[in-house]
Amino acid sequence: MTASRSRRPGMATPRTPRTVAVAAFAVTGALLLSGCGDQRDKVDGSASGKGLFNKLPKSVQSAGKIKVGSDIAFPPVEFKKSGRTVGIDPDLADALGKELGVRFVFANGTFDTLLTGLRSKRYDIAMSAMTDTKERQEGIDPEKGKKVSEGVDFVDYFQAGVSIYTRKGKTQSIETWDDLCGKKIVVQRGTVSHDLAKDQVKACEEKGRGKIAIEAFDNDVQAQTRLRAGGADAAASDFPVAAYAVKTSGGGDDFEIVGEQVEAAPYGVAISKDNAQLRDALKAAFDEIIKNGAYEKVLKKWGVEAGAVTEAKINGGS
Repeated sequence: MTASRSRRPGMATPRTPRTVAVAAFAVTGALLLSGCGDQRDKVDGSASGKGLFNKLPKSVQSAGKIKVGSDIAFPPVEFKKSGRTVGIDPDLADALGKELGVRFVFANGTFDTLLTGLRSKRYDIAMSAMTDTKERQEGIDPEKGKKVSEGVDFVDYFQAGVSIYTRKGKTQSIETWDDLCGKKIVVQRGTVSHDLAKDQVKACEEKGRGKIAIEAFDNDVQAQTRLRAGGADAAASDFPVAAYAVKTSGGGDDFEIVGEQVEAAPYGVAISKDNAQLRDALKAAFDEIIKNGAYEKVLKKWGVEAGAVTEAKINGGS
């Protein structure tokens, strides 16, 4: 995460209440393919009367836009349709832009390079189903266990767990991560699903139940293609992504979700630690769209109301 794209090491127990979101997602299938484009019409924020434009850094006010780094291959969170960037994050960005009086301009990049792009000032923010974790806040590499960068701040705006899915009718009795022992799983590289799969390799070996084979891809769509072709026994991804794949791939005939979600955690917008003014403006804008109903409207459109939060939080991940 995925994203919850990359979280902390270690397995967690399933969060069973989140399974009700599967039904909520299914009934909204007809709405899933609508969305907004990469760039929005510029709004004169200084005349908006909301006051949030003035909370932005002067550089953003002058540019009239916020540059967003995003891995735009993660439907329904962000993906391309007819050359346009659509999905949950772009729609939320559109709502935020109306409050802040600036455009959000999305730039595509592979997920594991987004924070590097943020640090190099290529982007103002990274918004890409990114899980807020202490490791990311502190710039710690979870595998090496040591600090590799100054870290980032997050504005948390959504909750999502991780789901396992298989080819439809070919679950091979897979329901939990332990059931993956001796099997092959496909994931997106650098995500929570990848982390959990690597953790489970160790768990299976300790239990003497056979090693898990992991194949990691640059994006989730590639992993889905591999599974669909029979090149793996299962895939794992953020719940919204897994549910969208189950609903849409092959008209709903390709995949099915198995078992319960795990590792429920917040998605956060990542911002450089030296840009607290932008961070605080984004938090204020999220709180405003939550209050005025625009946030709920976006989540209902994509069938993911179960992940809603009641307020934005700064660095709420663990």
